Amino acid sequence: MGCGCLIALVTWLSPRFALVVMQLFTDKLSQSMDSFLMGALGFVFLPYTTVLYALLYSTGSGGVSGFGWILVAAGFVLDLGSWFGSGREAQRRNG
Repeated sequence: MGCGCLIALVTWLSPRFALVVMQLFTDKLSQSMDSFLMGALGFVFLPYTTVLYALLYSTGSGGVSGFGWILVAAGFVLDLGSWFGSGREAQRRNG
């Protein structure tokens, strides 16, 4: 099912919602994750990284390679930014 652009748009709006859409309408998560626990931990802690890894894993030849790892690392940076940026914003509001 070729819905990569739709998933990219949904990811931009909400990565966790994109993971739910991917789980319901594609088999990309089941192909890329070894266990339910990995997907669940990715959903809670690293949603951008999980979405990008699942998309890039399913488009390659059985894995992520080359430039794909750079995109997964960019997703990790987005996740770190959302974690630490929200903490900094909370400190700014409170103090």
